[in-house]
Amino acid sequence: MQLGARLRALRRAAGLSREDAGHPIRASESKISRMELGRVGFKERDITDLLTLYGVTDPYERERLFAFLREANAPSWWQEYGDVLDSWFQTYLDFEQAAELIRTYEVQFVPGLLQTEAYARAVISLGHNRNDPHEIDRRARLRMERKQLLLRPDAPKVWVVLDEAVLHRPIGGPAVLREQITALLELTESAGVQLQVMPFLSGGHAASGGAFSVLRFPYQELSDVVYIEHLTGSLYIDKQEEVDRYSAAIGRLFIEAAPLSETPAILTRALKEIS
Repeated sequence: MQLGARLRALRRAAGLSREDAGHPIRASESKISRMELGRVGFKERDITDLLTLYGVTDPYERERLFAFLREANAPSWWQEYGDVLDSWFQTYLDFEQAAELIRTYEVQFVPGLLQTEAYARAVISLGHNRNDPHEIDRRARLRMERKQLLLRPDAPKVWVVLDEAVLHRPIGGPAVLREQITALLELTESAGVQLQVMPFLSGGHAASGGAFSVLRFPYQELSDVVYIEHLTGSLYIDKQEEVDRYSAAIGRLFIEAAPLSETPAILTRALKEIS
């Protein structure tokens, strides 16, 4: 992503279109776009040709970009789960690992990064073959591996708004839900996780269209990305005007949801109501 963003900045500085950049490396305009968004692999020869086209002759700058190239082409930890990892979700894992701030609104489930293992298994079983325990196990282990992100020294800040319905939907049964809400209570004491609840009594709100996430990155060349997941894939939005609308919507959610200070009481009350 860093490499792609830097290539985009260099192309624009050189006054070239994506179509202009594609000719030297025998690539289409759409491939140049995917490269600049970090959604396709990079070849050293292509990067060499593009840097020459963009007039980048400084040895230090070229070496910095080739260092990005080596890192970008290195296998990611989740590649060992390739047998159960949907290709469209690999892009999100890249974004998640690189983010400095993840803002999420969820209406159905607790977000994956905050799920307990039992809750994760129950959620995964809803969308995959329950008769294949190996697949469920692999997907659950992948989700638990993702949570290690929150333990990193440079962990992203995670700010979540949960619809109150999530706290009353017995995914996996009452015991599983009880364990999950208890885990959320513990997370309210974490400096890296901010958790708010959108009460039933709030009525309509800014995100009534459904769940989404907005990810921000610690590189000025990279714009925010909106992630929306659906039944068979996902949607990534990076057009500035559309990202701005989602950012404004989640900003309003933080205001319209119950204050952070009330979250522990709301979670405690939900625990007492589990039958």
